Amino acid sequence: MIADDGGQAMGATGWDYVTSYRGSIEATLEALHEQVFQELYGDDEQYGDRTALYADESIEDSGTHSILDVRRIVDTPAGPGRGDWDYCTLRPERLVHHFGTAEPTPQQFEDAMARANTPPFPRSRRAEDMTLTDEQELRWTRHHVLLHSDGEPTHVGFFGISGD
Repeated sequence: MIADDGGQAMGATGWDYVTSYRGSIEATLEALHEQVFQELYGDDEQYGDRTALYADESIEDSGTHSILDVRRIVDTPAGPGRGDWDYCTLRPERLVHHFGTAEPTPQQFEDAMARANTPPFPRSRRAEDMTLTDEQELRWTRHHVLLHSDGEPTHVGFFGISGD
């Protein structure tokens, strides 16, 4: 699912996805990348694959406004610095802070996204008031959440903001 979050800065697009877990976050992201590429560009003769898409300077500058704009996973939920190492990255979310558990369910993720996308915008910058999407202000780097059903990982929620 792609969600446009009207509460974000000019030209940026908020997006979120829930997809089946493929044994690792990396494998899940790869499968989602391929699915979204096919949905957005599958009939576009200009891009035969994601390599061609990423080589396009206009895509490099303005993005796809989708999960395709994050290409690398980092292992820390800590907020990013402003260095190049954080550009186009995906990081784990602070689970207990936002969900009250280390094993949130797909429904808990959907509920948290709904709360995050409900006005008023902007919200307080106090840590205890921040919603799931308030964690960081930088575009082109966002979060993933491993989701569980009956104690087993079954899905991954991805969310972010990209585009200019």
